[in-house]
Order: sequence, then C-alpha cells, then structure tokens
Amino acid sequence: MDLYTQKKRAKILLFVLAAIIIGVSIFYTNVLVNKFAKEEQKNVRLWAAAVHRKARLVKYTEFFFSKLQEQERKRVELLAEVYNQILKDDTVSDLTFYLEIIANNTTIPVILTDNKGKILSTKNLEENQDTLTYLSGKLKDDFSLYDPIDVQYTRTRRNYLYYKDSKFFQELKEVLNDYISSFMEEVALNSSSVPVIITDSTQKNVIQFGNLNDIRMSDPLYVQEKLDEMERENTPIKVSFGDQGTSYIFYKYSDLLTIMRFFPLAQILIIAVFFVVAYLLFSYARKSEQNRVWAGMAKETAHQIGTPLSSIMAWMELLKMGEGSADQAADEIEKDVRRLEVITERFSKIGSIPKLSENNVVKIIYDSVTYLKPRSPKKITYLIDFPEDKEMFIPVNDALFSWVIENVCKNAIDAMGGVGSIVINLKEEAKHIFIDISDTGRGISRTEQRDIFNPGYTSKKRGWGLGLSLSKRIIRDYHKGKIFVKSSTVGKGTTFRIIMRKTA
Repeated sequence: MDLYTQKKRAKILLFVLAAIIIGVSIFYTNVLVNKFAKEEQKNVRLWAAAVHRKARLVKYTEFFFSKLQEQERKRVELLAEVYNQILKDDTVSDLTFYLEIIANNTTIPVILTDNKGKILSTKNLEENQDTLTYLSGKLKDDFSLYDPIDVQYTRTRRNYLYYKDSKFFQELKEVLNDYISSFMEEVALNSSSVPVIITDSTQKNVIQFGNLNDIRMSDPLYVQEKLDEMERENTPIKVSFGDQGTSYIFYKYSDLLTIMRFFPLAQILIIAVFFVVAYLLFSYARKSEQNRVWAGMAKETAHQIGTPLSSIMAWMELLKMGEGSADQAADEIEKDVRRLEVITERFSKIGSIPKLSENNVVKIIYDSVTYLKPRSPKKITYLIDFPEDKEMFIPVNDALFSWVIENVCKNAIDAMGGVGSIVINLKEEAKHIFIDISDTGRGISRTEQRDIFNPGYTSKKRGWGLGLSLSKRIIRDYHKGKIFVKSSTVGKGTTFRIIMRKTA
C-alpha cells in the first residue's frame, strides 16, 4: 500500500470519527435542550396555573367586598326606613325598637339633613366633623359617593340621609387595593423569568410589564408586536378587579427557551465554520511546510554536492594547466568521489527506513570531525573529549549518523560566527550513550528552543532551516533516540545532547 493510499484512508477514518463525535455531541446537546425546554414549559404552565388561582382569589375577594358593600347599603336603607317610621309612629314600643336600631349602628357614618342641607343629626362622624351645622364643602364631597336616601318628614317636606363607607370597610378596601397591586407586581416580576404584559380591558393600554426590555417597551409598535406574539403562544388570562375594571395578562415562554431551541443548529454551524477554517489553516500550513522542505532539500542537495564537485573541477583545471602531480590529483578526486557516494547514500536513505548495523560510534564522530576541520573557518577549534582508539558499538546507520554530527557542528559554527570552539563529549551507561556537542556561540533563547527543530526554521539571513530538522528525524524516527538542547545561555553558548540506545 503506497503512502497516498494510507493518507487517504487515514483522512477518511479521521473524518468518520469526527462525524461520530460531532453527531454524539449534537445528539446529547439536543437531549439536554429538550429536557430544558420541557422543564421550562412545565414551569410556565405552573406559573400560569398559579396566576389563575390567584386571579380567582382576587375575584372572590372582590365579590366578598361587593357583598359587604351591598350589606352596608341595606343597613343604611334600613336606617332610612327607621327614621321614616319614627316620624310616622308615636307608640312607645315602636319608638324604642327603632331607636335601638339607630343606636346599634356603630360603624356606618350617617348624616340626616333637611332639604336645605342643614344637619339635623349625625352618627359615627370624625371629631372635627360632628360640630358642623350645614352639609357643604369637603364634608359634602365625602358623603356624595352614594346618592342620599329620602326620608319623608311630611307630605311636603323631605329630609335626606347621607352616608359613606364605614371606616372598617375603607380599611378593608385599602387592603384589597394593596393586594391587587402586589398581585400585579408579583405577576409582572415573576421568579420564573416569564415575559409578561398586563393590559386594561381594551388589551391595548399597558398597565405593567416584566422581564422585557424597558427601553423597547416604550415603542408602541414593539409593544403591539409582543402582545400579538404572546397571544399566539398562550391565551391571555382575564382578571376582574371589580371597581378597578378588568385586566388581561399576556405571557410567553422565556427568550432563553427560544435560544436553547436554536442552540443545536447554532452549534452545528459554529462547528462547521470551525472545521472549515481549521482545515484551510492546516492545509495552508502543511503546504507551506512542504514547500519549505522541498526548497530546503533542493538547496541542501546542491550544497552537499557542490563542495566535492567544485573540488573535482578545480583538480581537473590544475591537471589541464600542468600544475600539481597526477597522483595527488587522483587521491583528492577519489576522496571527493567517495564523498559524493556518501551524499548519494544519505539522500537515498532519508526517504526510506535505513538499515542499522553495529558500528563504532567513536570512529564515526572522529571521521566526521576530520572531514569538517579543513572545511571550517581557521578560528574554529575542535576538542573531542575521549580517545580515538576507544570502541563503542551501537546499532546505527553510519552515513546518516555522521550527517547528524556534521549538521550540529555546522549549526554551532554559524552560531559562533566563525570564531570559537566546539567540544564533543561522550558518556556511556548500561543501556544508553550520551553525546554532548557544546559551542561558545550566541546561545538560544527559550522561545527559539521550541522551534529550532521545525522544518524551515532558521535564524540566519541565508539558510533554509533543514539541518536540525533532518537531524531530529534521523535520530528520533530512524534510531529511536533523542536530540534536544541540553542547556543554553544567551551570549555564552549552547549544548546539544544526543541520546542513543545500545540495542536496537
């Protein structure tokens, strides 16, 4: 199976897994939203039922007050009849009976006047009112809520019995008004966050509202739109307040429920947009990285081949000019040809899994430094902190491993600006060997340490940022080892560490 077929299958598998994850997430979210919606609808229904019960209680209370008011009216009419009987009947027993009825009235304020408004008698008036002679001014206004009752004095003369609600009844009426007011506020500012509008009997004029935008509710068009919307969702609750008239309570489900209903769709849209943007960004990043890698590989190939090829061409020119010995030229050209063979081997193995064999890592390091010394600036010194005759065999591909040593040393030379020293140290443990390559260069900041092994990353003005990336791939992927920045101090130098396993 080729690489592209594997990548295609991997993409399909990832797509299927992503679709399953998204589907499960959306399904679960939809289940939660439906549960929330049912709970919200249940709460609104409970709230509406509670409002209905309170509305019935208000209606019953108002009915009770109307009956109480009717009873007071009948008591006043009875008093009027008593006055009539007193004027008509002169028997002692009847007068005593009627006078007892009048005396038993201890709550209803009454004023008996003649036809000219002169006060003849009073009952249950306030202290500052019982000394007045005529029914006029504020006193008359207070007793003008109900029409006076005629009390026939003679055939040609009539007296009038004025009355008003008892103080007890007025206090109860205030309690009722407070109860109605608190009922309206409780309905409007409910704990269930139900949007509510309370109107008068015309269903147009707003008395009170709750859980709606105060500013927008000042717009009549918005108010009418909300009333129509609420009426479509739920039948308005009718509440009768007796003297205060009839009101209608419009309500709807909370805006949160509406938002939650559309949340799964919004979630799908957001996820889709996220995946599209992520795919485009990753695709762009992948293509950019591939372009950097291809450009870097091309430049690295040209650089690797260019050095021995230039040497061969120089010796050819010397031979043509008759300068230099043929034997020396042959030896140098043979070295350059072997170098070209090594380069060819490196590039042929970098794209496939190389074969590892037991090789002396000490010899590879010394051979790599021997090749680098004549090609390094004169002010660069190398110090290998272990003897050349030491033997340390590990499973390694010598061509690729020497490439790593060369790349790290070249990176050190660039960091030192052609002046400084490179120290190579080798330590051995039971299962691993540790190779430390230190330089006296400018150092690497912590931010750069996270990026220096990425393809295309370079701090040089002229460079393609592929050496350390290839080194990491050779050590980590092919040899199952590690390469990293062990330590670095800005302005003092850097130490790279390579960890290799002794057994494959």
